[in-house]
Amino acid sequence: MCYSAQVKADYAAFVRLFGAVMDIHEFVKLFVEKRADGGWTKLPRAMRESFRKPASEEGFELAKIVAEGDRELEAKLVAELAAQQERLAKAEAVLASPKPTKKATEDQRIAGNKVKAAQRNLDDLRRAEPDPKDSRIYPGSYAPVMIADAKTGLRRVIPMRYQCRLPGWNVAIERKYPGTYNARRDNLESAWSKLFGYHHGIMIVTTFYENVEREGKNVVLQFTPNPPQDMLVACLWSHTTDRDGDELWSFAAITDEPPPEVLAAGHDRCIVPIKPENLDAWLNPDPRDLQSLYAILDDRPRPYYEHQLAA
Repeated sequence: MCYSAQVKADYAAFVRLFGAVMDIHEFVKLFVEKRADGGWTKLPRAMRESFRKPASEEGFELAKIVAEGDRELEAKLVAELAAQQERLAKAEAVLASPKPTKKATEDQRIAGNKVKAAQRNLDDLRRAEPDPKDSRIYPGSYAPVMIADAKTGLRRVIPMRYQCRLPGWNVAIERKYPGTYNARRDNLESAWSKLFGYHHGIMIVTTFYENVEREGKNVVLQFTPNPPQDMLVACLWSHTTDRDGDELWSFAAITDEPPPEVLAAGHDRCIVPIKPENLDAWLNPDPRDLQSLYAILDDRPRPYYEHQLAA
C-alpha cells in the first residue's frame, strides 16, 4: 500500500501543465468545512500556501480563509503549549516534594512529550521557508485530483480526501474498512467495480513512502523515481452525499505488483503512474472497454525507484 506520498499540492501545477480548471468553489467549501470541524491540518500546508497570493475575487476569499485558519491553529497550539507547560511544572513540583507520586511521574512524561509536540508544531507553522513535507499526504489528508468533467469534458482540479468512500458507504462502514486509500489492481472489477471504468483521476506524485519490516521492526522507506519526475498516478474517485446533505469528494490510488527494486526493499505493492499520452483516455474511460484501461495501466513509465530511510 502507498500509505503516504509527496504530491503536487499546488493547484497551479495542474493548470500550468494540463490546462485544467480549478474548481474554486469546491476549495472554498472544503476550507470552510475544515475550519469548522477541526480538520484544518488535514489540508497540506503547500495546498493552503498556494492560495495566499490571490488572482481573483474568489481567490481573495480563499486567502482570507487560509490566513484565519492558520491564526486559529496557532492560537490553539499556543494554548496547548501553555496548558502542558503548567501540567509539567505541577508534576515536577510534586516529584521534588517529600511525597512524589506515580501519577506525577506519569504526568511529567506525558506533559513533557506534549510540550515538545506543541512547540514543534508551532515552530513548523511559523516557519517561513517551504519544506518538502509541506506537500506530504496521509490517509485522511486532502490533495488536488484532476478529473474530466462528465458534461463538458474539461479537466477539473478538485480537492479530495485520500481515502475513498465507496458508493453506498457511510461513515460507519468506512471505519470498518480504513484501507480504501489504495485500490488494488486485482480488485478493480470487484470491490471497485462501481468506480473503475467510470470515475478516473490522477494526482501528481514526486515521491512515496511505504512501511516495511526490518529486523522485526517497522521502518518507513522513501521511494523516489530516477530520473526525478512528476508521476501521474492513476486514481479512482467518488462523490457522495450523506443523509444530512454533506458532500464528500474522495479518492484512492491504484496499486499493482511492485517492480523488482521495490520488492527487494521489502514492499509488495506500488502505485501506478500513467504516461502523459494516455491521460485523456484514462480520464474519459469507457466502461464497456475495460481491457483498454488495463492496457493503460500496463503501459506505465518504468523509472527506477531508489529508496532510503524516511527522515
